[in-house]
Amino acid sequence: MVADFYELLGVGRDASEDDLKKAFRRLARQYHPDANPNDADAEARFKEIALAYETLSDPQKRAHYDRFGTAPGAAGGGEPFSGMNLSDIFDAFFGGSSPFGGSPFGTADRRGRTGPQRGEDLEAVLALDFTEAVLGIDAEVRVRTATVCESCDGRGAAEGTEPVVCGACGGRGQVQRVRQSVLGQMVTRTVCDTCSGRGEVIANPCRECRGDGRVVGDRSYTVTVPAGVSQGSTLRVARRGAVGPRGGPPGDLYVHIDVRPHPRFERDGDHLVDRVHLSMAQAALGVNVKYETLDSVEDLDISAGTQTGDVFRIRGRGVPRLEGRGRGDVLVQAMVETPTGLSKEEIDLLRQLAELRGEEVAPTTRKRRREARRK
Repeated sequence: MVADFYELLGVGRDASEDDLKKAFRRLARQYHPDANPNDADAEARFKEIALAYETLSDPQKRAHYDRFGTAPGAAGGGEPFSGMNLSDIFDAFFGGSSPFGGSPFGTADRRGRTGPQRGEDLEAVLALDFTEAVLGIDAEVRVRTATVCESCDGRGAAEGTEPVVCGACGGRGQVQRVRQSVLGQMVTRTVCDTCSGRGEVIANPCRECRGDGRVVGDRSYTVTVPAGVSQGSTLRVARRGAVGPRGGPPGDLYVHIDVRPHPRFERDGDHLVDRVHLSMAQAALGVNVKYETLDSVEDLDISAGTQTGDVFRIRGRGVPRLEGRGRGDVLVQAMVETPTGLSKEEIDLLRQLAELRGEEVAPTTRKRRREARRK
């Protein structure tokens, strides 16, 4: 459990804002991780001190703590770094940096220069036929992107010249400033404005890329679309984005999938849904039909007495599952069609069938006329 915040800072409960600041300044210098490398106890102590100051320096949080004994939003006495912003604290005291030249958390990159800048991520839309999306395909995607300048091989310098060490930062990519404060001598490091942290500048830029090390143009990539992708899916193609300036690594390419509708099939998760049209006789007596899926021909047995809306399942011929475990099914819904344009012989046969089954049907046209004259 974290100790009492007032005790941590070494102040009384009536401490003023200035008292809190002075206590925090003193303790931050003593326990900061940069002053105590590889000391887990000092780092934990520093976090507790920072949380204590962050809580007590805010009137509303202090009132909450005085009443309940915990930092707002923390349970059981407060967890270090629960809802706080150490950057704001160090900005107030040390100009956004730690008093030891590192970051507030002791994780600054001590190599100096920031390294090559990563290129931009790109986006593209890939239109696919329904079958291509279900079964998968290798498709070509064309994007406008930044590629390595061939004239300077990405260095940004004109032919026969080389980048030179930045005179402002001496090749470190950072500039260091020393100033005096109430805590003594403070050292801050910031990215060099002259070279943007690269540690070198180009005196004679390449004419093709004007020193950027890259040129903009159209480029095509082959994208492997896995079987089973759906409308609106996004594929990430690593390192196929724009290259970074002056040798920086490329970003990624994000391909958004747009699936065209199919004339027969609709998709329901991993299943494909279709309809089969049957004549009255086929539905009544049953039939075996050759049914075409997206990638095969299957025997579909229609049982006798099938009604409109009945569903027949063809297993394992639907959409391949993205995780690679089998496929969904094809669900075929029966649609029984009522015959029209009947010949006299067909009408007579149907009437005989209705009579055999004891079903009432409309009278013939001639019979309806006789009944109408009688009325």
